[in-house]
Amino acid sequence: MTNLIVLSLLRMRPMHGYEIQQLVQTNRMDTWTNLLSGSIYYALNKMEQDGLILTEAEERTGARLRKIYAITEKGEMHFQQTVRDTLTIPPHSVKSDFSLGLSWIESIPKEEALGLLEQNVKQVEQTLAEWHFGKQIKSQYGLSPIAEASFDNAMSLLEQDIRYLKTVIALLQQQ
Repeated sequence: MTNLIVLSLLRMRPMHGYEIQQLVQTNRMDTWTNLLSGSIYYALNKMEQDGLILTEAEERTGARLRKIYAITEKGEMHFQQTVRDTLTIPPHSVKSDFSLGLSWIESIPKEEALGLLEQNVKQVEQTLAEWHFGKQIKSQYGLSPIAEASFDNAMSLLEQDIRYLKTVIALLQQQ
């Protein structure tokens, strides 16, 4: 997914890695894409080797030399094919490290497990609040119907996770 994000940003205009990293953080993409800062630079190097992007210019800032990257025609074709590919993937996976850990919850003390689950509820509730806030902010600038549906879907999943966690807590308390 890193390539898809980087290519999408380079479609807007040529930019250097730090600028891409800042856009990812400013738009909070890192919260829903699992995109790590280091992976941006790795992707830039790899995509340049693969001919998907090229160094359009270099600028010196102090002792650092920054490459300004631009998407190539091959990169545009790759971007469009990746979009096509992602549209055939189910939106969410039932694979979960949480469910795996839950399989062995009895191996730790009940009170500790309850504390960890309560902590998880608080984290998911905080994430849900951030999504509501993000939707509110982005709505001020205009959200497309698809973007709004994406926000609503993510918030529904977070709400469902909160209900699920609270159910697990209640079941554990009954034991």
